Amino acid sequence: MSVVIPAHNEERVLPRLLASLADERLEIIVVANGCSDATADVARAAGVRVVELAEGSKVAALDAGDEAASVFPRAYVDADIEIDAAGLLAVAARLRDGPELVASPGLRLDLSGASWPVRAYYAVWEVSSFRRRGHIGSGVYVLSAEGRRRFGAFPPVIGDDRFVQGLFGHAERATVDDAEFVVRPPRTLRALLARGARIAAGNRQLQRAGLAGHAPTRGASLGELVGTVARRPALWGPFLIYVGVQLRTAALADRKLRISDEVWDRDETSRR
Repeated sequence: MSVVIPAHNEERVLPRLLASLADERLEIIVVANGCSDATADVARAAGVRVVELAEGSKVAALDAGDEAASVFPRAYVDADIEIDAAGLLAVAARLRDGPELVASPGLRLDLSGASWPVRAYYAVWEVSSFRRRGHIGSGVYVLSAEGRRRFGAFPPVIGDDRFVQGLFGHAERATVDDAEFVVRPPRTLRALLARGARIAAGNRQLQRAGLAGHAPTRGASLGELVGTVARRPALWGPFLIYVGVQLRTAALADRKLRISDEVWDRDETSRR
């Protein structure tokens, strides 16, 4: 399979990812975009193919990686997650053998060092319909050749993973539970709000552009979540935190989009 890794100033975390993906069955392309650090040199030292772009753009990096890649299934992997070659190859096998067109490994959150509001927020997020029903993205997704033909170039959007998930109905998506990747969410409430604002802005941008596809509406998702939380008293307190974060990030997203449709920022508290 091919693995496309868009990387913007990722010299700190990229060595960990590339070491875990060392396998001759993987064609790995690192697209260093808009970097002012040693990201490209780190990738070359690992012996993988490197494409360099002057522009700092994840979408441009994804397109450049697609042009360089030659194999399907094809994984698109964020540089700051943790996953190994066996996990990606298990997802590739699922796409070759099953009817689905897009898949992701199972996601495990590493909340070590996170503040209690962050932990409360993710306790509720973990039981959301978005998380439990064919969750694609949050750091890695894999497309079959047929799945990749569903769209041309990546559109100029903030949330490429949410765009890709929206292209496929539930029966066309798979979460491969015997494979796993690790995500480190923001460690502080301030960082969580900043990340949430970026996600909310991306979702709103997709809706405005008519690219949300099969993504559930905000109202329907929240209504279902209320029903789930109501049956779990331990989540009633965390749910208040979750709703507060959602309301605040929605307001911050509006502010971001009033300034520009280009929202490129990232959480630094989880990069270690």
